[in-house]
Amino acid sequence: MPRIIGVDIPGNKRIEYSLRYLYGIGPAKALEIIAKVGIDRDLMAKDLTQDQIAAITKMLQDDLLVEGDLRRAVAADIRRLQQINCYRGIRHRRNLPVRGQRTKTNARTRKGKKVTIGAIRDKTQRRLAAKG
Repeated sequence: MPRIIGVDIPGNKRIEYSLRYLYGIGPAKALEIIAKVGIDRDLMAKDLTQDQIAAITKMLQDDLLVEGDLRRAVAADIRRLQQINCYRGIRHRRNLPVRGQRTKTNARTRKGKKVTIGAIRDKTQRRLAAKG
């Protein structure tokens, strides 16, 4: 398993797919990196030479924001939105969908488990709730 910027990428996959294991690199960026460094896309990650790994690492450090730096930048952006009290910041703070999705139904992944709020209809249950 080759190690690039502190992340073990799987050696049994082609390099264009292995690079995607780095945070901040998707399909297009992976192909762009391979083209700039001059590596064959069909090459398996375990077959990379030390020079090729060094070239990929240097390019990632110089040209792109990936892994820890990118995570810190995203977290700082979200903190800034929350501090200036903009709509998106408030949505982040309340753990609600940020990008305009409906929340009357759906949005369960973001909102969490459903909590029913309302009147208790059964009298025995109402007495138990009042005592507790």
